[in-house]
Parts: sequence; C-alpha cells; structure tokens
Amino acid sequence: MDVQLWTWILVGISFTLYFGIAIWARASSTKDFYIAGGGVSPLANGMATAADWMSAASFISMAGLISFSGYDGSVYLMGWTGGYVLLALLLAPYLRKFGKFTVPDFIGDRYYSNSARTIAIICALIVSFTYVAGQMRGVGIVFSQFLQVDITKGVLIGMAVVLVFAFLGGMKGITYTQVAQYCVLIFAFMVPAIFISIQMTGNPFPQIGMGARVEDGIFLLDKLDELHTQLGFKEYTSGTKSTWDIFAITFALMAGTSGLPHVIVRFFTVPKVKDARKSAGYALLLIAILYTTAPAVSVFARTNLITTVNETAYTDLPDWFKNWENTGLISWTDKNNDGKIQYRNSDAVNGKPVFTEERGENGERIISNPSTAENELYVDKDIMVLANPEIAQLPNWVIGLVAAGGLAAALSTAAGLLLVISTSVSHDLVKKQLKPNISDKGELLIARISILVAIVVAGFFGIYPPGFVAAVVALAFGLAAASFFPAIVLGIFDKRMNRQGAVTGMIAGISLMLFYMIRFKTGLIGIMDPLPESEWWFGTSPEGFGVIAMLVNFILAIVISRLTPAPPENVQQIVEDIRIPSGAGEAQMH
Repeated sequence: MDVQLWTWILVGISFTLYFGIAIWARASSTKDFYIAGGGVSPLANGMATAADWMSAASFISMAGLISFSGYDGSVYLMGWTGGYVLLALLLAPYLRKFGKFTVPDFIGDRYYSNSARTIAIICALIVSFTYVAGQMRGVGIVFSQFLQVDITKGVLIGMAVVLVFAFLGGMKGITYTQVAQYCVLIFAFMVPAIFISIQMTGNPFPQIGMGARVEDGIFLLDKLDELHTQLGFKEYTSGTKSTWDIFAITFALMAGTSGLPHVIVRFFTVPKVKDARKSAGYALLLIAILYTTAPAVSVFARTNLITTVNETAYTDLPDWFKNWENTGLISWTDKNNDGKIQYRNSDAVNGKPVFTEERGENGERIISNPSTAENELYVDKDIMVLANPEIAQLPNWVIGLVAAGGLAAALSTAAGLLLVISTSVSHDLVKKQLKPNISDKGELLIARISILVAIVVAGFFGIYPPGFVAAVVALAFGLAAASFFPAIVLGIFDKRMNRQGAVTGMIAGISLMLFYMIRFKTGLIGIMDPLPESEWWFGTSPEGFGVIAMLVNFILAIVISRLTPAPPENVQQIVEDIRIPSGAGEAQMH
C-alpha cells in the first residue's frame, strides 16, 4: 500500500478515537468544562499533561532544531525538561491547594486586586496566542504534506478539528482525548527512532545507538562531525554560544515553561493535592521518553540527510525528495549546472569558500571547482522528523504513523491553549469582573464563543505566519518568565508580598522583555531594524534575556512590597495555610 493510503487509514483511526472520546466525555457543567470535574486519575492526568506539554514544537521542531544547531540545540532539552521539574515541585502542589482554576485567578485573589488580575489576563493571552500560532503552523505542515493540499487548506482542516474537540468537551473532553493522543504521539516518535537505530548501529535503544559505532567502526557522532567539517559547517558536537548565554536561555525556558498557563491548569483536574504531585511525577517520566530520544533522532536524520542528498544527481534522488519539494519546504537550485546537489554551509568556513585542493605532478596547487562552495539546497528544519522515516526508507505504515503522531502533538497542545484563552476571557474577565452574577450556562456560552474567536485568530497566524514564528515561541517563554514566574513564586513563598510589589514587578518585567525583544530580535517595521549581536547587553541573546527581566521583576517586587503596607491579615493567613501539607485541612478561599 502506498504512503497516502496508510496515512489516511492511521490518521482516520486515531481521529475516530479522539472524536469518540470527545463525545463520550461531553462537559455538562462549567467545572467539567474548565477542570474536567476535578476527578481524573493521576496516571491519566500524567499522560494528558505529557501530551499537552509535548506540542508540535517538541514533536516536529525540536529534533529539527537540534539536528541543525547541534550542541547549541541542547538548551531546549534542558530548559523544557528542567522547567517541568520546577513546575512540579515548586508551584503545582501549592496552586492546587490554593484551589484556583487559572493563573490570573490566583494572582487576582492572592494580590486582592482586579488590576493585578487584568494584567495577568493580558500576559496569559499574549503567551497563549504566540504559542498557539506555532502549533497551527505545525498542523498546516503535516496536513499539507500528507493530504497533498497546500498549507492554507491544511490549516483550515486543522482549525475545524480543534474546534470540534474544544467545543464539545472542554477540559473533560480534552483530558481523555489527550491520553489517547499521548499514546499515538509517543508510539509514532519511538517506532521510527528504534527502526533507524537498529538500521544504522544495530542497537534497538536510540538513546544508546546515538553514541554507538556505525558499520565502518567509527562512532556515529564522529562520522557526523567529519561530514559537517567537510561541508564547511562547524562540528556537530561543539557549540558557538557562550556559557553564560546557554545558562540564560536554559533558565529563561525553565522559568517560562513553569509559568505556562495551560500546563498549570492540569494540576486542578485531579481530586487531591497528593495526586497533583503523583501526576507530575508520571508526566515527567512520560515526557522523558520523547526528550531523551529527540537528540538521537536529530543525529540519525542529519547523517541520513547529508549522506543521501549531497553530491547526488537530481535524477537519482529518491521519491521523498520530490514529494517534499511540492510543499516548498525543501528546494534545490542548480547553481553550477552539473545536475548534482551540493549541500554546503552557505556562510562557508569563516567566510572562506569550501573547495577541494589537489597537488599536480610538479607540486602546483590545483583547485577544483570553487563554485561548489555555493549551497544549492534549502531544507526547512521542521521537516526533519516528518521526513526522517522516508529518508531512511522505512515501511510506508511507519511514515503514515509519524503523520498521525505529528497531528496528535499539535492538536493536543492547540486544544489546551485555546481552553486557556477561553477561560481567561469567560472566567477571569467576565465572571470575576464584568458580570459577577452570570449563570453557569451563560459562562459556558461565553467560553465557547471565545474559543471560536481564538481559533479564527490562531488560524490566521497559521496561514500568514509572521516570519518570526520561531522567535515568537522563544518570546512566549521569555514573557512568561519575566511576568508570571516571580508573581507566582513570591505569592506562594513570601507572606509580605503585596499588590503594589507584584503589579509593579509584572509590568516592569514584561515591558523590559518586550523592549529587548523588539530592539534586538524583531525590530519595529519601518521604524528601526534590530541591533546586531555585538550590541547585546551582558552578551545575553534575546531568547535568554527573560532571565534578566525576571530578576528585575523579583528585585522591584520585593523592594516595593517592603516600602508599602503589608497585605491584609486574611491574605497572609492563606499564604500560611498553603504550606501546610494536605490532609491538615485544605486552604479555602472565599
């Protein structure tokens, strides 16, 4: 059977499963809609959290990023996994005990102020929208390749699917759908990885295979380093970033992910605080399966790509190359008209062209074809995981499986994010501020309307992605680190922290981060261009600047809270109660 047919069958089966679950778990009350009725088992919740966490960015883009940036790409692994640990140990159980559905809800009540709540809503919306734009793009890429339609149609199909999930079930439908999506996505990621690992190194464990020897007896990573240096790239296993910058980016990603609203909500869907810790533990194990395999997948994909494509005549290329060419995500221009594909580092080595040098009979230098220094191949990073099984010539059903997995990853996260957007609007804005006495039915209606609006906006971003989707996702983490993280940590651990401190800190942190991003990353269209690397403050890249903005937030918040009146007694008492282990009476907020 051909790839197309397998893809239809596997995507069809998995989707029937998701829709069946969404209908079976329909939400009947706002509590069901927002937090699945609070009665999900820790293992199921762990799987749902893992699916929520591993977005299209983890499934599709992360291995692609690592396969192109090598050692430098490890910051994403460390930052995203480390952030999860931080969230599970430092924040989740306390927030669960506080009994709040959403981050703005926590911040509004803990800092006894609607202005704090509003700022938190704005931050939550900025973070969720920037993140969801990237997911929709991922959905578009998968649909366009495997259904052979253009990216616009791909995104539109994706929008329709997410709409059905989120509309019908709310958090309850999404939780159980995500359990199924986790199973599909992890199976889809691991099967090709295991196949390719056996094929290249004879070892069924990709994590070990990555460090093993290949057929000709040299280590796989040494072989890849050699391939890289021959083509004028830097060695795969050595990095270009400074130690401080790696630390800053990792920490910004850690603090940013632990402030991500759609994951925090997950800890409210279990019955007890103890279960919140348990499900965090399960989720960490389940996430680790994918995150320890990703670097191996990157190495396999990169080696396979270079050995398959470089110096190969265009007419001899395998089918997968032509298929992906149709989507425009890989392209080739024959600059020296030799009919072969030359893949080189377009910047070449230190600006010098790459060429082969031989000695003639009398010892004179003969330089062969310096024009081979020109790179003729464009490869989009995002296709590395999706094209990997095709490059390695795995059976067709595996290729179809990866398509189903990519969709599962993108759709589960998109659904979770859209739910956060709708709760921010219906619960935090309408119910808590504009119309406190709205009925349960009315609130559900508003939640569903805001999901509809959110999907249309997200789809628009997916069809016309700003050229900086990757920058925007890094921006989302930086913004979350600079705004939410200090407010949540201080709200839990500092009894003296008051509204003035928190609000000032949040505004200062997010403004500083936005300023730095615009100044050094995106620029303002028509007004100014982004400044070069040499101008970075303290040698910190825009992706890592969230750490500095976060420190400013912490310092300002602490200083100002000490200069202004202490928070009311009842708030201080709540902060005391949050820290008593559960069972000694849950903290109640009225």
